Amino acid sequence: MIAKHLQDTTTLHNGVKMPWLGLGVFKVEEGSELIQAVKLAIKHGYRSIDTAAIYENEKSVGMGIHEAILENTIAREDLFVTSKVWNADLGYESTLAAYETSLNKLGLDYLDLYLIHWPVEGKYKDAWRALETLYNDGRVKAIGVSNFNIHHLQELLKDAAIKPMVNQVELHPQLTQKELISFCKEQGIQMEAWSPLMQGQLLDHPILKEIANKYNKTIAQIIVRWDLQNGIVTIPKSTKEHRIIENASVFDFDLSRDDLARINDLNENHRVGPDPDHFDF
Repeated sequence: MIAKHLQDTTTLHNGVKMPWLGLGVFKVEEGSELIQAVKLAIKHGYRSIDTAAIYENEKSVGMGIHEAILENTIAREDLFVTSKVWNADLGYESTLAAYETSLNKLGLDYLDLYLIHWPVEGKYKDAWRALETLYNDGRVKAIGVSNFNIHHLQELLKDAAIKPMVNQVELHPQLTQKELISFCKEQGIQMEAWSPLMQGQLLDHPILKEIANKYNKTIAQIIVRWDLQNGIVTIPKSTKEHRIIENASVFDFDLSRDDLARINDLNENHRVGPDPDHFDF
């Protein structure tokens, strides 16, 4: 199903509904700007917020959520909140402890989605067992991974009792991740794009500009729409109200098959973030 509305959801393989579009907060510091951005996003109809322990901003995300609940009379259960366990905390007991730390910082009783942030060799299987425990104990609604390539997923699936529900990876028109998308589709794992706008580096791309002009949209809107039409959950980051609104104004048009293909053809397997097979943190 292609999303028709900002609050449309995809159903994960365990039946949990996850919004197709959310707010990312990578590299946004703790403080009033972030609290305000979270509140504004919720006010303008966003229902999904994505953070991580390593972003060191869970406190402000939580404050934004709580203020929105108080002011907008939105219920906690209408929001979808994601966080991630950092590499230093991968391990069975340490991952369980990291989950509690994230919950405390956010001021929440549960998360909707908890992810392993990076596939650290020799550690991610123990962390996955911890996520399975959290899930089986009803502490988290869904569990998944981030930055996992096909071989990481294959390795995890050898021992996993529960299949990841989501794989969040760097994905944008210059890194289309076709093989990974196919593998995850076969496995029933929902793909999610971080850095969908390539950290802003695609916002003056000539072909994307041409396509954007054709639809009377911005390049950011074209990329978000491309994600959605490809069945990919996406979390563009912004703290500015007009951009938060703009990034979600993508439900009044469809990209043609030709234009989808033109965007797919921009792939260069080019990363702005670390390579999951060669990272050392």
